Amino acid sequence: MSGFNWPALMRAALVGLRLTPDQFWRLTPAELQLMLGQGAGMPSMNRAGLDALLKAYPDKLQGERDDGS
Repeated sequence: MSGFNWPALMRAALVGLRLTPDQFWRLTPAELQLMLGQGAGMPSMNRAGLDALLKAYPDKLQGERDDGS
């Protein structure tokens, strides 16, 4: 875990994680991160990711069929 996201913790405190203090302090850093919504889902695609997709799945030429003929 790199650094602590205090703003996310404060947002969670404002909207309420619905945890007792004992439950909160028993959380592992990974559990807290998941509850705060960090690390969930995939990162957004960058240009390199888009280029890799374009290379793997190039657009078809006009009139070309799905089977390449």
